Amino acid sequence: MSRYDRQTVLPGVGAQGQDRLARAHVLVVGAGGLGCPTLQYLGAAGVGRITLVDPDRVEETNLHRQPLFRMDQIGQPKAQAARAALAALNPDVAVTAVPEWLTPANAPALVAQADVVLDCADTFGASLILSDACMAAGRPLITGSALALSGYALSCCGGAPSLRAVFSDLPRGAATCAGAGVLGPVVGMIGALQAQMALAVILALEPRPLGRLVSWDAGAWRMGGFRFDGAPEPADPLPFVARDQIRADDLLIDLRTEAPPIAGARHVPPERIGTLDPGPAARVVLACRTGLRAHHAGQTLRATWPGPIALLALND
Repeated sequence: MSRYDRQTVLPGVGAQGQDRLARAHVLVVGAGGLGCPTLQYLGAAGVGRITLVDPDRVEETNLHRQPLFRMDQIGQPKAQAARAALAALNPDVAVTAVPEWLTPANAPALVAQADVVLDCADTFGASLILSDACMAAGRPLITGSALALSGYALSCCGGAPSLRAVFSDLPRGAATCAGAGVLGPVVGMIGALQAQMALAVILALEPRPLGRLVSWDAGAWRMGGFRFDGAPEPADPLPFVARDQIRADDLLIDLRTEAPPIAGARHVPPERIGTLDPGPAARVVLACRTGLRAHHAGQTLRATWPGPIALLALND
């Protein structure tokens, strides 16, 4: 009996579908609360190659929502700990661990090598960087987010509108799991939903999940969602850049108020960006931790300055 018998018996899978899974290459960014169930289900299903990008280490305070890891792995790089766990789960799966930040510099090459991309990082900058790279490469992107008792997963790009089209109006601030909290099963359900969407894309199951958002509210015991097939793309979105893509003639602005400015940057609080005079700068690069403040500051600056603007997510 094959380990895959219970899924190959499905009409949409069969031996041909299992062969598709074995030949598939999936890029997963993030091995946290969303990434753990995603990796487990993709690995168990027999996806042949997984590239995992995550710069963090296993921490005890995260184990309630990251059950892929064990106490004896605390302090290890998540990407390498996850690779070891998947090797024990299914030796048929080849996992490449990339213990680095995802940036606009490395994203295009990582995306180009994959058939499907999963955004499990749940950060503003990483999500839009992946969306831009997937739109350029024609790859489907499955992204998810979870906080407190609710979350969502959606499948975009690869022929469907981008993430920028779905969320054209962004919030001024974003809560985090550290501040707002989260229950493990909530992120587990969203991560499992991302894995299901990825399998459906690889297997070409109908109806395909591209262009669909599915939400889950554990507090109200309610699922919802909508289709966004006709969502228009923004006319001129502000691009992200990596630190090593900053040029000598750029004006680098650090918008953070909670930390000293990074080397080579001027500190300008977000509320004063409307009075900024870039002078002879060829381009203004706006930096903050996640890229969200930089995005809003860029929209404000556009009203007073016609030059090119880029965003920098500092991550750390």
